[in-house]
Amino acid sequence: MSFYLSDTLNFISKLSFKKAWNVTKLYASYQLTKLRTKPVVWGLPMTVSFEPTTACNLKCPECPSGLRSFSRATGNLKPDFFRQSINQLSDTLLYLIFYFQGEPFINPAFLDMVKYAADKNIYTITSTNAHFITDNVAKRTVQSGLDRMIISIDGTTQEVYEQYRKEGSLEKVIEGTKNMVKWKNKLNSQTPHLIFQFLVVKPNEHQIDEVYSLAQKIGVDEVKLKSAQVYDYKNGNPLIPTQEKYARYAKQKDGSYAVKNNLINHCWKLWHACVITWNGTIVPCCFDKDAKYEFGSLQNDSFKHVWQNEKADNFRSQIRKGRDKIDICSNCTEGCKVWVDS
Repeated sequence: MSFYLSDTLNFISKLSFKKAWNVTKLYASYQLTKLRTKPVVWGLPMTVSFEPTTACNLKCPECPSGLRSFSRATGNLKPDFFRQSINQLSDTLLYLIFYFQGEPFINPAFLDMVKYAADKNIYTITSTNAHFITDNVAKRTVQSGLDRMIISIDGTTQEVYEQYRKEGSLEKVIEGTKNMVKWKNKLNSQTPHLIFQFLVVKPNEHQIDEVYSLAQKIGVDEVKLKSAQVYDYKNGNPLIPTQEKYARYAKQKDGSYAVKNNLINHCWKLWHACVITWNGTIVPCCFDKDAKYEFGSLQNDSFKHVWQNEKADNFRSQIRKGRDKIDICSNCTEGCKVWVDS
């Protein structure tokens, strides 16, 4: 794993004794739960994902936003509601991910919310397809205090890029990235740390070397190769890479495919993280894209109460009884290598 000094020092600068103590409590209670049947949860999550919007301009084939296939309500996160929610968590949060489903920059108040979190000394991250990063938006993004930006670039030519990023424009991605590099330089800012995320699928696996060259040419800080989740994998899928090290699924002797990682019956994510949808529903993790296993809502309850309520504890207990019995957990990355070295 590569080490990036400025990004690491920036993250460390946001630590506090209270945050470190909270992580200690979380980890201790997680380990204790492994020895018993009833879950014990001390502390609040050290990372939370907020969903700025469910809307997206692209139509990626393995994404509910792209497929317009949500069974839950859709909309935009409201800034007043975000501020009320983050105020309950800011003292213990190590980092805040502004992403779940949708394209964050579609929400007109997105950067205002980033700045509010940054002003509270929280390390902030977002993931974007970069189609909306105009020159002015790039300047405002740098000024917002965003710490890390993941830019999805799943091809180095338009023909390959659009095979997964349906209705997307590689030219816009590159233009948006150049705008970010330009304003980081103009404002003499180390942030946001810029990452090209290359989701390795069969149509683009031959361009892995090229994405590193492109990133270096533009001035992107880092390239990360990510294995792809696909929903329909058991009988094979045209997106599964031919190079097995980049795939989450392994071909079996009978020709079918199975998830590579062993489905262990415990999950660290359920102690240290959660996701909050645009309308305040708290769900276990990013695999619950339709909020099927909601713990509760911040619209009518405090975060702390929802985090430790009966629904949350029941879900943690279910994992202990068998991960393969929960649909969102049977195709999960817990114990799987998501980020792959080239």
